[in-house]
Amino acid sequence: MACLFNPQPLGHSELIVPDVCLGTMTFGEQTSEQDAHSQLDFALANGVNFIDTAEMYSVPSRAETYGASETIVGRWLTRQKREQIIVASKVAGPLRKLDWIRGGPTAMDRSNIRAAIEGSLQRLQTDYVDLYQLHWPERNQPMFGQWQFDPKEDRECTPIRQQLEALAELVQEGKVRAIGLSNEHPWGVMQFIRLADELGLPRVLSTQNAYNLITRTFETSLAEVCHCEKIGLLAYSPLAFGHLTGKYLNDPAAPGRLSQWPAFGQRYCKPNVIPAVTAYAALAEKHEMTLTQLALGFVRSRWFVSSTIIGASSLTQLQETLPATRTAISDELLDEINAIHLKYTNPAP
Repeated sequence: MACLFNPQPLGHSELIVPDVCLGTMTFGEQTSEQDAHSQLDFALANGVNFIDTAEMYSVPSRAETYGASETIVGRWLTRQKREQIIVASKVAGPLRKLDWIRGGPTAMDRSNIRAAIEGSLQRLQTDYVDLYQLHWPERNQPMFGQWQFDPKEDRECTPIRQQLEALAELVQEGKVRAIGLSNEHPWGVMQFIRLADELGLPRVLSTQNAYNLITRTFETSLAEVCHCEKIGLLAYSPLAFGHLTGKYLNDPAAPGRLSQWPAFGQRYCKPNVIPAVTAYAALAEKHEMTLTQLALGFVRSRWFVSSTIIGASSLTQLQETLPATRTAISDELLDEINAIHLKYTNPAP
């Protein structure tokens, strides 16, 4: 297997992952099984043996495609040497009105976490997943384009200790090698770390959060937390749902997730998104690179990013984006990126 991407420990663990990961949320919706398997083969041939999925994928989640991503990955996985593939999946939390997922999970409690992992293992046709993540916090938090914490939205939820204890059981049973978070915030990360240390339970290795040129909120506080506690960032949406390919600049109705499912655009429909993308596109042109190269090279270059999660609706698209992640970002170019960032600070938080 070729090794074109830098393998490194994830967080403080012995779990070695490449610095690029293949995301699979399009599998079973925009991407057919045949094309998905071609993408997986292409990624593996280029040294990307890290695959990220979730029980709720495909996205948008529908009853008709629930679990499709894991099922497609699972059929591919049976033809591989399992120990050479790093598989990450996630348990869906409550409050998303997804009644087709385990009857609509009401909590991130032991019974729901256990039911979720059993379903994932069956669809993936494997005895274990390498990294198991809580897809989003159960507690009140601003997520997916919300940008302000509102204490009036606080609600009863499963204590973090109980969530961690449920995950620890799965590690002890060998169904999960390591645990992580997703869409998490500093207080939550620190609670998981504190309780793990106090109770002798497994520490979380990573948090999977949105991070790209127009979504850099991770840098303000989570970067310090993750650095001090040796937690890796798995950066998703490095192309901001297609905005950072530049395709929506000339044609707002260009084919893609945002035009096909506008509801997903709440993070990316804010006033300064287009001006910021326009500025980054001009910067890329100045340096004789595509906006895609600038965007992916930037994310992969950041010191706190353990792995950049890239997804593609087709093999042809992956053949363009995977090499683009290797784009070098000089210190001078980073200074120019930061100048734009200071003018248009986090337009898509």
